[in-house]
Amino acid sequence: MMKNTIKDVALEAGVSTATVSRVVNQSGFVSDDIKERVYLAIKKLNYQPNAIARSLKRDKTNTIGIVIPDISNPFYMKISKGIEDIIQQEGYNLIFCSSDENPQKEEKLLQLMYEKRVDAIVLATADGSKEMASRINQAGVPVVLVDRDFDIESQKLDSVTEDNVQSTYELTKYLLDKGHRYIGVVNGLLHVSTGWGRYEGYSKALKKYGMEEDTKYIFNGSFTQDGGIKAVDYFLNFAQKPSAILSFNNIMTFGVLLELTRRGYSVPKDIVVASYGDIEAAQLLKSPGIISIVQKPYEMGQRVGEILLKRLNNERGSFTEIFKPKLVTHEKSSIS
Repeated sequence: MMKNTIKDVALEAGVSTATVSRVVNQSGFVSDDIKERVYLAIKKLNYQPNAIARSLKRDKTNTIGIVIPDISNPFYMKISKGIEDIIQQEGYNLIFCSSDENPQKEEKLLQLMYEKRVDAIVLATADGSKEMASRINQAGVPVVLVDRDFDIESQKLDSVTEDNVQSTYELTKYLLDKGHRYIGVVNGLLHVSTGWGRYEGYSKALKKYGMEEDTKYIFNGSFTQDGGIKAVDYFLNFAQKPSAILSFNNIMTFGVLLELTRRGYSVPKDIVVASYGDIEAAQLLKSPGIISIVQKPYEMGQRVGEILLKRLNNERGSFTEIFKPKLVTHEKSSIS
């Protein structure tokens, strides 16, 4: 079935295509009588304006692209909700893409967003597109980094992140203060800022106690649920099992909890779990007792939305904010 065009509408309404365009785009003067004829023709023909053509004319699409590493992660969905609640007030809409922690895919998605003429881009990077993100930003399409950033040079880009080093330092220090010396660490991805930042915070706490790192107790979970499951399987095969498991993101922690529960372990009675990131599903446990770094993803998203609007309104300056997550503890017993 052929789509009706602006010419069909103009013919039906008995006006020029320029008049139809003025009515559709609400630009220029058109009498009420002519407007009514055009709207009736649009309704009769079920005409849908060409969004791409309109965006080319207005140099604006009212869309903002967001590229995140894992679209199934509730943390990123809350960030996205925060962004959306701010930008929709000004008539903007989000377009979602997931890089699946694949740097090459991320770069292709950024190129796609740019070609689709989005007005701005939000990026939680898998660390594969630093140069492209900078080029897009320099070309006039604002790029705002969220949760993750690049190296120090990326400060030219706006960003909303967390103090990963200090937060993980406090989380690790709490375990050490409680007497835990055999801590199984479920590591993230060291090539992204959240990964190396959290690992650095852990190492910093060990040094504070004059302890050397035992790499045997570190498992690469790659920020995935399956990584958390496999980490538990790995640690429970040790003769000296960890008294605590420290997980560097919420998705891996969920995998840790699933596997511990499946194996009949009680948290925190049998083994303590400490998580960078709150786990909503933990509320289903009879006695959660999970030590957590509680983040504020929705508030982070709101701040990103505010920065986007500033950039889209051509405000000058550097917009960078670092959130400081809160340590929440439940575990009371110490290791003797």
